[in-house]
Amino acid sequence: MRWVFLLMGFLGLFQMAFSQEEPKVGVVLSGGGAKGLAHIGALKVIEEAGVEVDYIGGTSMGAIVGALYASGYSATELDSIFRVTDFAELIQDDVPRGAKTFYEKDDSERYALSLPFDDFKVSFPQGISGGQRIYNELVQLLYHVKDVRDFSQLPIPFICIATNIETGEEILLDSGFLPEAITASGTFPSLFEPSEIDGKVLIDGGVVNNYPIDEVRAMGADIVIGVDVQHGLVERESLSSATGILLQINNYRTVKDMVEKRKQTDVYIKPEIDDYSVIDFDYSGEIMDSGEAGARTKYDELVQVAQKQSGRTGKEHKVSMSDSLVINRLMVKGDSRYSRGYIKGKLRIDLGKKTSFEKLEQGINNLAATGNFKALRYELASNGLGTDLILKLKDEPTKMFIKMGAHYDDLYKSAALINLTRKGLLFQDDVASFDFILGDHIRYNLEYYIDKGAYWSFGVNSTFTDFDEEIDYGVISSNFDVVDDPNIGEILLDVTDLTNQIYLQTVLREEFAFSIGAEHKLLRYSTRTLTNAGQNIESSFEPTSGDRTFFEDSNYFSTFGKLTLDTYDDKYFPTEGLYFDGDFHFYLFSSDFNDNFKEFSIAKARMGTAFGLFPDLSLNIETEGGFKLGTSAVSSFDFVLGGFGNDFVNNFIPFLGYDFLSLPGNSFVKAYMRLDYEIAPKNHFLLTANVANVDDDLFRTGEWFTEPDFSGFGIGYGLESFLGPVQIYYSWSPQIDDSNVFFSIGYWF
Repeated sequence: MRWVFLLMGFLGLFQMAFSQEEPKVGVVLSGGGAKGLAHIGALKVIEEAGVEVDYIGGTSMGAIVGALYASGYSATELDSIFRVTDFAELIQDDVPRGAKTFYEKDDSERYALSLPFDDFKVSFPQGISGGQRIYNELVQLLYHVKDVRDFSQLPIPFICIATNIETGEEILLDSGFLPEAITASGTFPSLFEPSEIDGKVLIDGGVVNNYPIDEVRAMGADIVIGVDVQHGLVERESLSSATGILLQINNYRTVKDMVEKRKQTDVYIKPEIDDYSVIDFDYSGEIMDSGEAGARTKYDELVQVAQKQSGRTGKEHKVSMSDSLVINRLMVKGDSRYSRGYIKGKLRIDLGKKTSFEKLEQGINNLAATGNFKALRYELASNGLGTDLILKLKDEPTKMFIKMGAHYDDLYKSAALINLTRKGLLFQDDVASFDFILGDHIRYNLEYYIDKGAYWSFGVNSTFTDFDEEIDYGVISSNFDVVDDPNIGEILLDVTDLTNQIYLQTVLREEFAFSIGAEHKLLRYSTRTLTNAGQNIESSFEPTSGDRTFFEDSNYFSTFGKLTLDTYDDKYFPTEGLYFDGDFHFYLFSSDFNDNFKEFSIAKARMGTAFGLFPDLSLNIETEGGFKLGTSAVSSFDFVLGGFGNDFVNNFIPFLGYDFLSLPGNSFVKAYMRLDYEIAPKNHFLLTANVANVDDDLFRTGEWFTEPDFSGFGIGYGLESFLGPVQIYYSWSPQIDDSNVFFSIGYWF
């Protein structure tokens, strides 16, 4: 038996010696915003040197990169992923236009600023971004480890750090849903809204521990390789932004802590990235290259670490990203007051059927676009037959908002917009909105909408519009019963429109809508020019005031149907998508100011497409037309082409080459083409051409199919500014001698 004890003792000594030769290696990745992308370059060199990582811990961006690496991605795979990621788009968290209902599209393309206004007190949001799009991206990237809730069971055991914003306590995250944990670790104050996990409100872990070396040692690491991308203290000249000041305050403690933590790091890698800031995501490739260069200065030390692991067989880094899944159960958690039917209707996911991640993200964006939820997080978990989608919702407590905008164009002139919006006014899924527009012309827009998703929704609109424009008197004499006097050139036409609508609308996938409703319209065309000039104009009507001549002053009552498809990615500068807008109005009654009313209808449609030709060069092609049905002599709803812009009232149609309200007729056809070259981000060089036929009864006479009588061209520049689009056009037409310059700034309203 003695030889047995000797053998056991020998094996024990051998095991001790072997364990000393085979140390456990941990990697620490610090926070640093965009500079954290240098971790990827450093990991490439660590892999190249042959080091096998046993544990990994990180904070903020270090947590994101670390979690992806711990889940099985190689550094090369991460390099490929992050080089093509549009970080600016993810951080801005703009909900894609296709995820918004038509009401939400209009709402987002009208206001330059929106602020909470509860209890008639203006407040500011907790962060610029809710981080939803980043979260969606992480859920897909980490789908292959969705069922790993203990992070020690990942291919490489992992931990990350967050901060309890209420207590200032450091929170170690080593379990849970991985995308949720690393999102919380990276919620940089002021840039992202705080996250909530297990009842704790969490922000960026860098506030308390930006380099978790002690935590990685506690996991069992004998050797620690640290990659430090933290920013040191900077001079006053560099403290020019709120983000920079917050970072400087946080760095007071971080810089002091790193004196000791650096000494505890066995292989310390410090990339040369001082020229980059925490938000310089546009330089992701250069930052990753800098991380690689910084790690190469420690290459010999890394090789020595790898040699101590000579007995390892090596871990295989290979992840097959999934682009689809089967969701067969929806679970809704949280304190949301919205019904399951409403939520499922917005998601538009068929349970039990194969669903792409793109469609899942679209559904999540549909919910986010409503603005009804303060927090919108979700988990995916296997259930044997497919995947559970576990939605964790928290309602947005703010129900009232004040919104503002500003605009100038050549028709409506200058205008300032103040809006009050109230959600949940009468029902849980309704919204009421009132625009009051001050400027050269006072206007308003009142809307009330009950959103029932795929079911029939209900809406009420009331709009008041007023503007004046110098137009050729021939346009008036051809449309109204007035003397055609060649001595009258131009008159200043005042247009007043009050429209009230009540309608039902059903929406398919947020991009296709069918509406039916009833409408009242007070339409008034008048001028002071004729009276002031002392002209004696004979007509079938009398002026209703001593200093103004009225051409129209009637109330009209109609029913209407509307069919809309809108997949354009942008209203003003579309680069892809389809568009169709068809409208049919049947006018039943009128107060009949001109004593010529008979029932009639107006039908019109506009359709188009946008697509890319080359990088940064896109083509937008559209065609539209309209006609009048019936024998009524009413001409107030005739089409009038000319000018540049959006959101015109009645049947005024933009047409470059001619001034506003230049080409009248009760029917028209028009074709439009625009080349858009994005010469720099948000800067557009525009080349536009349009042709048209405009006359009475074009479709009856067949003239709509003949060679166009009118054409116009334009060269322009467009800028996507914080106020909305800024556009300037020089336009001309071969048919006339005059050219025009059109200018607009801000969203149209």
